[in-house]
Amino acid sequence: MQFPRPLAPSSRALWLGLAAGLSGLLAHAAPKNTLHLFSKQELSNQFWSEGANIGDFNHDGIQDVVAGPFWYEGPNFQVRHAFMAADKVSTSTKDGRPVTFPGFKGRLGNENEYSANFFAYSHDFNGDGWDDIMILGFPGENSWWFENPGKSGDPKSMWKRHVALDVTDNESPAFLDITGDGKPEIVCSSKGHYGYASPDPKDPTKPFTWHSISPDNKYHKFTHGMGVGDVNGDGKQDLLEKDGWWEQPASLAGDPIWKFHKWPFGIGGSQMFAYDVNGDGLPDVITSLSAHGYGLAWYEQYREGGEIKFREHVFMNKEARENKYGVHFSQLHAVDLVDVDGDGVKDLVTGKRFWAHGPSGDPEPNAAPVLYWFQLKRNADKSVDWIPHLIDSNSGTGTQVVARDINGDGRPDIIVGNKHGVYVFTHRVKTVSAAEFEAAQPKPVQP
Repeated sequence: MQFPRPLAPSSRALWLGLAAGLSGLLAHAAPKNTLHLFSKQELSNQFWSEGANIGDFNHDGIQDVVAGPFWYEGPNFQVRHAFMAADKVSTSTKDGRPVTFPGFKGRLGNENEYSANFFAYSHDFNGDGWDDIMILGFPGENSWWFENPGKSGDPKSMWKRHVALDVTDNESPAFLDITGDGKPEIVCSSKGHYGYASPDPKDPTKPFTWHSISPDNKYHKFTHGMGVGDVNGDGKQDLLEKDGWWEQPASLAGDPIWKFHKWPFGIGGSQMFAYDVNGDGLPDVITSLSAHGYGLAWYEQYREGGEIKFREHVFMNKEARENKYGVHFSQLHAVDLVDVDGDGVKDLVTGKRFWAHGPSGDPEPNAAPVLYWFQLKRNADKSVDWIPHLIDSNSGTGTQVVARDINGDGRPDIIVGNKHGVYVFTHRVKTVSAAEFEAAQPKPVQP
């Protein structure tokens, strides 16, 4: 805007302040008529893994998908390559008839089986510029990384396998940077201890070095619920588990035992997160309450006498009436935390693990294998709303669900590998009228 004559500094500042305030009010009042939708692509109907991820495995600058023993070439994912042995063949029955199919028993039959592949990650371990693949296997078994031969050989051939950790326990291990050195570690429990395993920077082909952060508490290999996040706000990553959290000390020299803060976070869910849910400046805890049952909750952090405490807020449980929007499903064995709608606040991506214990195990095993994102909305009084948006009702999750930008458009897409198959859900947006937008929003079924 052009001023008819120069304004005095104080007058101009007042005008600019009023203009900024009016602009803010108009922006706030403007309808946000953008729908976030997902296009589903089935890469395979075979069961090879309980997780999937992305990486650029042929070094063409385009993200590919890894699930089980295969990687799928992006951007179309029509071409599949085996990087490890894929010779498993199963026999089962389907609709009363015998069937034989590649992979483990799952959707293609009527029986339950477990793969040796629970989690997948990509990382350049040897520094050659090519993405390698990390596989965290069945609880209690090895974890390996597979060396991409692309620089010196054919990336479509079998990849050399290196044992990273001989025993990887817990059903929600992770591969991320817990130490703050900028390099990811395997975070899990192993042989009774919580801790992390880091590669040898001089020779990453050697077994990783294990660092215990807890005493030998005899943690079982099938223990559920674990995560990493800064609980106390000191800038260091802590370890979350179903019974409390382990505080990272000022120094990791000498592998000290971390301080344990006891607090019940459900009976054992899946991935756990420390995140300021309500915007009050304190990191809260987000977790599913039971990986094989029901429950999704956030634990509001508050301070009392300098001590960190939490208030439980369950926003989805066993009964539909326990969710404001009437949504409920069981077996929340995988959760990811990501800003889906681009509003600067992180949301949740989760769903029903398909046949965690087969067609007759766990509550509602044959209910629709749904996939949802829960939109976080903060209120002025520091309360929050988690608005459920159905992505799909015929896929579900495994022990891992990954929300990452796979096509480079700045929006998180979703990658799933489980007993139902391998899927990519491509995130797209659609601008609609205010009436269409309102009609598409989930409606509360109770006040």
